[in-house]
Amino acid sequence: MLMQSRPGDSTSAAHDRLYRSLRVQIMHGELPPGQALTLRGLARRFGVSMTPVREALRRLVAEGALTLSSSGRVSTPELSSDRIEELAALRALLEPELAARALPRAHLALIDRLQAMQSVIAETIVKQDAAGYIRTNLEFHRSLYLRAQAPAMLAMAETVWLQLGPTMATLYDRLQRTEAPHNHRLIIAALKAGDEPSLRLAVRADVTQGLKLLVG
Repeated sequence: MLMQSRPGDSTSAAHDRLYRSLRVQIMHGELPPGQALTLRGLARRFGVSMTPVREALRRLVAEGALTLSSSGRVSTPELSSDRIEELAALRALLEPELAARALPRAHLALIDRLQAMQSVIAETIVKQDAAGYIRTNLEFHRSLYLRAQAPAMLAMAETVWLQLGPTMATLYDRLQRTEAPHNHRLIIAALKAGDEPSLRLAVRADVTQGLKLLVG
């Protein structure tokens, strides 16, 4: 029996596609802090009507990925030092716990995958590809945390990543990296050794050290 499409189906699909695309761009630092987003501009860019754009922006504002001013201007957030410090503290709480929960399930294939990602991260640094660096760095952490089998905790961590996305692009420029993160090597070594205290320390250092540069 053929399924009949409902009038709202195409709008719902357009909204979801637009939401996911913008969410990824924001999380990966492809949009700088303070960049304005307009309904007409996004509708034209994605070839959709205003309704799915409005719904996608509403969801992203609710997640803290975008800010809505009193005048109705929607833009990527420009985080204060206090806000960056708060989000860094959340990362320091959530991510070591996720890593510790993942440790008993950190099989050799996962460790090999993390090592391969280190090589990709090194390539993005050579190419000065900030978005590629942020994307692969987050994928390094996500691949590990998925083994924790703690979806609610991981969802909270991803919300923090989303809110920090535009700021991470600024941080990348400030760091001027010449090699892949040293703490990633410590994370991999701790996973190989089954060393939970060292793993927690390495993850905490990795997710907070850089952000400290932006807190004045």
